[in-house]
Order: sequence, then C-alpha cells, then structure tokens
Amino acid sequence: MKSDGRCVPFSILMAEDDPDDRLFIEQAFRDLQIAGQLHFVDNGEELMNFLRRRGIYSDPNRSPRPLLILLDLNMPKKDGRQCLKEIKSDARLQNIPVVVWTTSNLEEDIVKCNEAGADSYITKPASYPGLLEAVKEIGEKWFPDAAHAAKRGDRARLAAHSAEACT
Repeated sequence: MKSDGRCVPFSILMAEDDPDDRLFIEQAFRDLQIAGQLHFVDNGEELMNFLRRRGIYSDPNRSPRPLLILLDLNMPKKDGRQCLKEIKSDARLQNIPVVVWTTSNLEEDIVKCNEAGADSYITKPASYPGLLEAVKEIGEKWFPDAAHAAKRGDRARLAAHSAEACT
C-alpha cells in the first residue's frame, strides 16, 4: 500500500543506465497490462543502496522490497555481475529473483551469471515487438496471475490479484 492509500500489487526494480531502455520497458509493461510498480536505478551502487535501504532509499515507501529485479550487466560505478554476487550472497536479499537483462549474449556471461545465482538471463531484444514478447514471458513466469488475467482482458481477475497482493 502506498502512503496515499493506493494499492500497488507488486514492485519490480530495474537496474538500467540507458534512459531509452527504461522508457521502452516501462511502455511494454503498460501495454501488456502487467500492473507492477516499476522502480529504476541508474547504476549498481544505487541498486545496492535501494535494496539495503541506504541513503536516499532509507524510506521503505521509496524503496519497497521488489518481487523481481531486472539487472543490466554493463552499468557504471558497479556492474551487474558484482551486484548479482552481492545479492545472492546476502541472506536478506538472496530470495529475490534476479533476471539478467543485457545486450550481452556471450556464453561466458551466461554461464557466470547462472553460476552466481541468476534466476533467468534475457538478451535485450532489438525491436519493440521482441521486447513485448520478452516482457510477456517475464510476466507469465514471475507474475502468472496478473499476466493471465491481462492476456484474457479479465479486469475483475486483475482487480482481485491487486487486492490480494495488498492485503
């Protein structure tokens, strides 16, 4: 529940330094009616501060615990590989699913991320239709009730899912 009384069914945290990528993913979640609240951080240091509620993220209303992290690998200050290792080695954070969301399709990166505990690895699509398909798969895998309701246009089920998540 947000401080203004509005219910937010779930929170997704995206660590992404490219503003265009953030804009496109936000639009894709909106187009697919995946009703999570997206939070964005620009780099790995901000990601870890958000997750550990340090500095400007000390207020839990500003930094709700995400149900999913979308993690770019190539970011300034602290890269996603290092963040993934920190998240998966921290008992308070290790149960949050981390989906690596990156331009890298190098086998070495895929293997290292899987070994470090990534829950999924997605190479960023080059087109908006490809992005929609990737986000749809994320919704179906990580938020199946919301994704299935949106797929069928079932507004009543979406409302029920939101209400259940906020109680």
